[in-house]
Amino acid sequence: QVQLVESGGGSVQAGGSLRLSCQASRYTYCMGWFRQPPGKEREGVASIDSNDRTKYADSVKGRFSISRDDAKNTVDLQMNSLEPEDTAMYYCAAVDNCWWARLLALDQYQYWGQGTQVTVSS
Repeated sequence: QVQLVESGGGSVQAGGSLRLSCQASRYTYCMGWFRQPPGKEREGVASIDSNDRTKYADSVKGRFSISRDDAKNTVDLQMNSLEPEDTAMYYCAAVDNCWWARLLALDQYQYWGQGTQVTVSS
């Protein structure tokens, strides 16, 4: 079992930045960030494997950056140029084994955090 705890959410104006952090209770091969906007389904945002291979949703490419520190069992999401459409509950997820080609697939992930709210105002 893996416990995931997110931090760093908050409210920001459009164009601003936030950095989300996720602390895992142990190492996992793949980690990622997902989000669920109000009234919509959860979607993949960015994911990274232990070889530092990454995948990003098209909507965040060039604005968001994911990184991990395996010595600390953390994964961070740097979010720049935030837009109101980025408003959502953001969840950290992890899995012990994964396919790089499916890094953004929700059904691949075993462990989920409780989420942290990000609100972007125009």
